[in-house]
Amino acid sequence: MHDNTISTFLWFDTQAEEAAKFYCSIFSNSKITSTGKTGTTFELNGQRYTAFNGGPHFKLSAAVSIFVSCSTQAEIDALWERFLSAGGTETRCGWLVDQFGLSWQIIPRQLLEMLSDPDPAKAGRAGAAMMQMEKINIAELQRAYAGA
Repeated sequence: MHDNTISTFLWFDTQAEEAAKFYCSIFSNSKITSTGKTGTTFELNGQRYTAFNGGPHFKLSAAVSIFVSCSTQAEIDALWERFLSAGGTETRCGWLVDQFGLSWQIIPRQLLEMLSDPDPAKAGRAGAAMMQMEKINIAELQRAYAGA
């Protein structure tokens, strides 16, 4: 049995190093681990990624996204602002697309707890509230969840 290493491989046209540097600037505990002509390897909070300069043949799409679990509204707001101020675009339900075309989910831990509540009415209200949001607002989710 071999000890395999698993990481995420991201295809860019020519912006692999630029993207890796940007992502490392957003998340603490992140670093570039290697850079070369065809790509850059980096870590975000211990998760390894390779950004590859593969040319225009393939484009990133929302079929693959990076999920970021957040604890507070301040954390959500800060990440959201960093992505948008650099040219990102907000979509729906806590998703955004960065300036390179990579999709991100900026999601509070509380939402996952609400959506998995055994009470279908509570979970349904939280889900319906989320569907109306672009950036997730924890206080609004909690009000909907409580039926207020």
